[in-house]
Amino acid sequence: MIYMSVTIGTPLQSSAVKVLLLGSGELGKEVVISLQRLGVEVHAADRYDNAPAMQVAHHAYTINMADAEELKKLIQQVKPHLIIPEIEAIATEVLVEVEEQNIATVIPSAKAVNLTMNREGIRRLAAEELGLPTSAYRFANTLESFRAACDDIGYPNFVKPVMSSSGKGQSRVKSFSEVDAAWEYAQTGGRVNQGTIIVESQIDFDFEITLLTVRSKNPETGVIETSFCDPIGHLQDSGDYVESWQPQAMTPAALEEAKRIAHKVTAALGGCGIFGVELFVKAEKVWFSEVSPRPHDTGLVTLASQFQSEFELHARAILGLPVNTARHSAAASAVIYAGVDDHNLSFSGLNLALSNPNTDLRLFGKPEGFKRRRMGVATARAESTDQARELAKTTASLVTVNKN
Repeated sequence: MIYMSVTIGTPLQSSAVKVLLLGSGELGKEVVISLQRLGVEVHAADRYDNAPAMQVAHHAYTINMADAEELKKLIQQVKPHLIIPEIEAIATEVLVEVEEQNIATVIPSAKAVNLTMNREGIRRLAAEELGLPTSAYRFANTLESFRAACDDIGYPNFVKPVMSSSGKGQSRVKSFSEVDAAWEYAQTGGRVNQGTIIVESQIDFDFEITLLTVRSKNPETGVIETSFCDPIGHLQDSGDYVESWQPQAMTPAALEEAKRIAHKVTAALGGCGIFGVELFVKAEKVWFSEVSPRPHDTGLVTLASQFQSEFELHARAILGLPVNTARHSAAASAVIYAGVDDHNLSFSGLNLALSNPNTDLRLFGKPEGFKRRRMGVATARAESTDQARELAKTTASLVTVNKN
């Protein structure tokens, strides 16, 4: 017996289910495509024109999402049923107000967005409230307190702004002589200059994973249940993902502990949708690192590995539809960087890159490139993750980015 029928109207009609996407990068683009396949009307916003998700949305808006008044005006204009934040630099106090006044549903919840937008909120929740294992950490908001925090944690350590993504502002500090430079880089590299820095101890781990965790309603009972994708291994360079693969081999005990940690932190954040839970693993020991209440960049591999990608899972979960986290293939992804600082770029070698039938490409359509900016990703399927990784890297290397 079905608990409740889910109804979706027609886009651009009065019956439409309207979604407002805040942040329109490459992950948001895939979410938009998944939502539109289910008949949802999508409005996409970002700080610059022609961002990737804007190119496939029904309507696009260029605003400063960290400006509370601008954000309020946009929400009043669109009148969305659902609001999906894709980035951290958002006036989250507005989303809390929206949720309290039942104006719209914030995905996955205003609490989740508010806590995870900065590393201090989520780390204190995980370590101090939930008692989850984490690295040792200190927060600092002055150069003097930052120096003391680095000495207290010891060397080497990792320094991150409380608000940043894709490795921006992050550095590994090997000795006291590097402390002042790390402070300066962290202050200028965050999405929003909060003035607060986190210093983390270095954990001796074997590998790190992203455990994509889905909170969705059981179609028969309406009760929110938690399900997991197979663990995703990934390689990072200066805090920025460059490769990912699925599945990452790990012991049954470590996987159960990873699921326990992921379930606990996502239940505390609440709501429905997909969460990217990052964890460090050594043998059977697991530490919580971070969580994103949205699709994760390392999860791009699920475009090749799963029956429903992380983007389809997110769309289904937030609409109250059943989800399937099953994997059909071993797969990998490899990033395609711009390699140049320029706009109006073109991409060649695509025919060579796609000559193997087990490969695929996503070119994000970003209007401007920087040397270390992700412009696309290659995915590959193979008999093993090692083979898939090699094939994905080869595929990515065959794509040439050109100035025009």
